[in-house]
Amino acid sequence: MAIATTTSPLPVTVAELLARLPDIPAERIRLDPPPGTATEDDVVASKARYNRLCELFSGVLVEKPMGWYEARLAAVLIWYLQGFVKQHDLGLVLAPDGLIRIGPGQIRLPDVSFFLWSRFPNRVLPAGAILNLTPDLAVEILSPSNTKAEMAFKRAEYFAGGAALVWEVDAARRTAVVFTSPAHGNVVSESESLDGGSVLPGFTLRLAEWFDEAGRRAS
Repeated sequence: MAIATTTSPLPVTVAELLARLPDIPAERIRLDPPPGTATEDDVVASKARYNRLCELFSGVLVEKPMGWYEARLAAVLIWYLQGFVKQHDLGLVLAPDGLIRIGPGQIRLPDVSFFLWSRFPNRVLPAGAILNLTPDLAVEILSPSNTKAEMAFKRAEYFAGGAALVWEVDAARRTAVVFTSPAHGNVVSESESLDGGSVLPGFTLRLAEWFDEAGRRAS
């Protein structure tokens, strides 16, 4: 598995390194292993080695920012989704540490992801630490260091890989944006509901209910 899958020459300067990444803050970029040489094995080992979850951007390890409250929101959403998915026998749900391969040298960690059973022949789950599938639904719960360029980059990756739905959730504003394509998103306010669309037909969740179940955070 130890492949960086990058054909670009190694960056010579920090400026060159930052220019290759989608506006990712420098404090999230790991220098060990040297940028451009990181492999999928390094991603798998990052939790034990650095006590951080990391994604892989063409040979560069990038820390995934996720505070405890964002993790709480993910856990509550998984609870809602899993109950619905199990009742209707639709597929499987992954937590924030579920590694997925979007493309060669591109490993992502959506905060919540859902995959239809039709993606798994005979419902047999593949071996390995990294799932080689793009989710049908990817959920990203924004952290303060997530930039617009970074999220747009990931969103484009998800849809290019076959995702039908992406939810980007702003915990601070208690809103979400529902994307059905990389550039087409509808804002969902706290008083409105998320809708599973064609991916999870019949699933709805009012944002206020989700946030209230997670617990109100001090301002």
